[in-house]
Amino acid sequence: MTQAALAAGVLAGLVVDPAAAVAAAGPTALPAGQYTLTADYHKYDTVNAALVSTLGTAAVHTVMENANHDRTALPSSFSVPGLSTGFRFDSGDNSDCTNYPQGITTSRDAVGTANSGNYDGHQLVLVSWYTKDGCGGDQARSRITLVDWDATYPNQYRKVLLVEPTGTAAAPDFKDIPIHAGGVSWYGDYLYVADTGRGMRVFDMRKILKTNTGGTADQIGHQTGSTYYAHNYGYVLPQVGTVTSATTSGTNLAWSSISLDRVSKSIVMTEYTCQSGCTDYPNRAPRAIRYPFASGATTFAATTTASQALQLPWYNLNGVASHNGRWWFNSSGQKKLYYWTPTAGPSTFSWVGSGESLSYWEDDTEADLLWSLQEGAGSRNVFAVTQATYGGG
Repeated sequence: MTQAALAAGVLAGLVVDPAAAVAAAGPTALPAGQYTLTADYHKYDTVNAALVSTLGTAAVHTVMENANHDRTALPSSFSVPGLSTGFRFDSGDNSDCTNYPQGITTSRDAVGTANSGNYDGHQLVLVSWYTKDGCGGDQARSRITLVDWDATYPNQYRKVLLVEPTGTAAAPDFKDIPIHAGGVSWYGDYLYVADTGRGMRVFDMRKILKTNTGGTADQIGHQTGSTYYAHNYGYVLPQVGTVTSATTSGTNLAWSSISLDRVSKSIVMTEYTCQSGCTDYPNRAPRAIRYPFASGATTFAATTTASQALQLPWYNLNGVASHNGRWWFNSSGQKKLYYWTPTAGPSTFSWVGSGESLSYWEDDTEADLLWSLQEGAGSRNVFAVTQATYGGG
């Protein structure tokens, strides 16, 4: 998440047995009514319609039929209690110093356990990334990776660039989205990507656009005629809307990570903050907020009030998950996974370093899982553990 967190936790992969959970102070309730969202799912309709007309769309199954990277197995040296399964990206993506994986969600978030969790015929793990303009440079753009997670298909993945529509209906265009993409949630057809200082950006998985892979690596957007480049990416996913955060608490939220709770039909978020000494992040206690979707929908209402708000006693939080009244929080800086319910109270487990977002995986026939990943170059393990190992019951 941060350079300091990377320095402290990069490449860490081994953790100790979590059986001896350590007691700690738990979260406390905040006034949920102080936190609201304003949603606009049609902000870019006009330009997006023109882009679709010009470029054409590619369904998710088409994107996966053209997957061009091979995922690899987890290394034998990687060990974490409750480990169920996982993978690594190819050697180039595993060691790339300009791109960093952050958020994680799956097609089980999108559709639940129906049809074995398949979306458009594929069971998928989706990871969000941010890109720097050079090793150690500034954030320049963001992308997602769609990873096939089904024995029916090859062990492959495909990268899709995230873009923001620009221009007009007569001259449609798009540009890079230089955000941290620290969290991502997939619900129905919509993909929600955390935008640290604002809330979430919304994308529609039915509207992936086909682009020309020619040009140079620095070219983005319209060139001539119907030719559009996207840093040599063959597919782009244009933003369709925004979900903007507001609060009357006096302290704006930092949208560091998000996750879907299918039981309560909500998205939960948390903040990356420091106890002291940070210059790029707030030095204060973090919060976790729950926002419900509109009744019977995979979208938020035009205005949404939070249904739960918590003040947290933990810091350096890169990941959050909630399911059926239970909460998990991942701290990369502390190498801890915190578990909490209002009735059972908090527990603390040892966890991986360089850890990022969390995603809950529902399963009708096997144990439910928690998916997570590590961002450190050279040790980008994407893995799932049995949630019951970490207090889930």
